[in-house]
Amino acid sequence: MTYTSDGNESIPTDFDDVVQQVSTGTLAHQRIDELLLEAHERYSDVDEGLLAHYIPVLGQVEPETFAISMSHVGGTVHGVGDCHHQFSIQSISKMFVYALVLQEHGHEVVHEKIGVNNTGMPFNSVMAVELNNGHPMNPMVNAGAIATTEMIAGKSAAKKWENVREGLSAFAGRPLTLDDEVYESESEANERNKALGRLLKSYGQLDGDPNNAVDIYTKQCSLNVTAHDLAVMGATLADGGINPVTGQQVVSADVCRDTLATVATNGLYERSGDWLFEIGIPAKSGVSGGIVAVAPGKGAIGAFSPRLDMAGNSVRGQLAIGHLSRALGLNLFASAPDSAR
Repeated sequence: MTYTSDGNESIPTDFDDVVQQVSTGTLAHQRIDELLLEAHERYSDVDEGLLAHYIPVLGQVEPETFAISMSHVGGTVHGVGDCHHQFSIQSISKMFVYALVLQEHGHEVVHEKIGVNNTGMPFNSVMAVELNNGHPMNPMVNAGAIATTEMIAGKSAAKKWENVREGLSAFAGRPLTLDDEVYESESEANERNKALGRLLKSYGQLDGDPNNAVDIYTKQCSLNVTAHDLAVMGATLADGGINPVTGQQVVSADVCRDTLATVATNGLYERSGDWLFEIGIPAKSGVSGGIVAVAPGKGAIGAFSPRLDMAGNSVRGQLAIGHLSRALGLNLFASAPDSAR
């Protein structure tokens, strides 16, 4: 792990010897299996980072679990390691619930209500809300995610929850189930989220009962997924909203564009700028150790390893995705001189 001049950890970068490709052109899918194995072997011994002990059940997981999966928009899914090991989706759910809400309410309404700008503060910051007159700023931090979840269609809390579960299941291409143990553990430790819900309500940002909004948000974070699922879910956003495995149109192409733009600037919390600068593709992390990174028009990478940096992002996951981004030419900002010139 490296550090910035102010003492904070920086995005892991340990791929200087990887031959860098550029994002123009098609995905070199014939090398994916080889590169996934290479990344897994290269970073499986990295033991830096800590488990998310502030959620009791997450502090008890096996720290050595490590999985990398990649889904091509054509529907082929590759994987290495513990790709079918289930873990709670946590904050990665935010990007997909946001997409569902965009589909329901449209670009302008959601932009006005939730915002898209990075707070530059921790994901559960109360100060970020107060400093912006009660506005949640963006949907990838907890305050914005709670406000986003409340906008899900449904006349009751039960119906809203079912619409969330069904929507995320459509992204995954299979029925997702609630991890009751994680849900109960988080419900006992989410006083800060409850406070954020009440704060949003006091500013008029929530229409209904803030406790219901926080409860649904806690449930969505407790849905079980795998690295394989994350790759398919991300590839759905990479392919204009069509699930590459089921062929279902889950959301529109415009929703995918808006979601990925917001994720690019906010997906790794206060480290989002570093991530975009170093790796160059939209990505969202969760404190269980999952990360999904999306290469529009190409596919997506799902990674899982539970040891986290100080911002709550998987250390091994960042390294593996960074390696693959460079090797496969996924960085959206990379280019090469026109060979025809």
